[in-house]
Amino acid sequence: MSPNSNGGAAAVEEKKAKEEEKKEEKKPLKFLFVSYEGLIGDLAWQVKKEGSEVKYYIRDKSEKDVCNGFVDKCDDWKEFKDWADVVVFDDIGFGQIVEDLRKEGKLVVGGSLYTDKLEDDREFGQEELTKAGINTLPHWDFLGFDDAIEFVKKNPERYVIKPSGMVQDEKELTFVGQEEDGNDIINVLEHYKKSWSKKVSAIQLQKFVQGVEVAVGVFFNGKEFVNPVFINFEHKKLFPGGLGPNSGEMGTLGLWVPPNKLFNETILKMKEVLAASGYVGYFDINCIVNSRGIFPLEFTSRFGFPTISLQIEGITSSWSEFLRSLAAGEATELKIKKGFQICVVVAVPPFPFTDPVAFKRHSEDATIIFKKPNLEGVHLGDVKLVEEDWRLAGQSGYALIVTGSGITVDDARKQAYSRVRNVMIPNMFYRTDIGEKWTQEGDMLYTWGYLY
Repeated sequence: MSPNSNGGAAAVEEKKAKEEEKKEEKKPLKFLFVSYEGLIGDLAWQVKKEGSEVKYYIRDKSEKDVCNGFVDKCDDWKEFKDWADVVVFDDIGFGQIVEDLRKEGKLVVGGSLYTDKLEDDREFGQEELTKAGINTLPHWDFLGFDDAIEFVKKNPERYVIKPSGMVQDEKELTFVGQEEDGNDIINVLEHYKKSWSKKVSAIQLQKFVQGVEVAVGVFFNGKEFVNPVFINFEHKKLFPGGLGPNSGEMGTLGLWVPPNKLFNETILKMKEVLAASGYVGYFDINCIVNSRGIFPLEFTSRFGFPTISLQIEGITSSWSEFLRSLAAGEATELKIKKGFQICVVVAVPPFPFTDPVAFKRHSEDATIIFKKPNLEGVHLGDVKLVEEDWRLAGQSGYALIVTGSGITVDDARKQAYSRVRNVMIPNMFYRTDIGEKWTQEGDMLYTWGYLY
């Protein structure tokens, strides 16, 4: 055999090896999504649409049917942890599990014991802000309602009531005082004492400060922040104009920007402690800002909802590859749309309250109708797919999130609300003013220098 033929054989083998490598590269990634309440279905669906394999576990029985038909479900996530290339957790409370999986060498997007406590324990969160050299508002923590009531009587001012612990998920319990003498705070605390004393173990009173409420968030890969930064404005009240009970969130305005003063004076200072804890995921600090400074209110050390749907609208990177690279500590930058994004929550009764009887009577299995066969900007809430029909699932009434983008806020609003008008659900409702305050609030943030 001639030298040339030997070289030819080697070239053929090399070509085969490269082809095998390409095949390996093209193998779909396997994702396991783990949830208590079924909050992460929209991201799981997005990853599946990109061609990845997906398994989705929901713990709560009342939410078990959420996302049925959209993604493959499983009854025991632990059976699939070794099957998965990446495991994604959507909430706080998984910290110990996540840390154990990382020790096993698994790629995980999720929290840590430290970040769980950061969000769950308000007093601890405020202490960590102080340690990091971040401004904090004066606040006082109480283990009983009587002590809190007595404090307000002796120190009459405007305060914000914030229950601590797991009960803080009951968003209707957060109350912003309106009266300068604090009498409304006293009345509300007296009411909570009668109704919630068995469930509320701790209460925090925070000094009220006038300003613009804005959140700054960023993804963290376990070592470094992933640019750009996400600036967002939540609309927490149920009705337009900021009226009614707290809903958690009825919609959000967001934009992606380079690191700026708002980021540098808040989240950037948390980098070392986040890295030490091994945190991987989205990290957000909600703040009140005014001409005198930035005053952080609370942490979100997990995906936000409906924020994740808004981010799906604005991020053009592959989510499958991004989540993998984030968990592997490799991700450093996201590709995003220019301009603004808007999301609008479309809900039905009994949202924002928990009432299984009301849900069964007014909303259970209701069909979602799209006037035109266009699903652009339509994101999954608590829905399922039954014989090609979209139907309500779970018990919450949190039906859909509808998004839009634009170079201006007005453009994004027009697109989002045109998409909302394509949706028909019996008894549906939504806020009509998401993003309207940007002209005023955005001007103030730029004037104060926080977005540079």
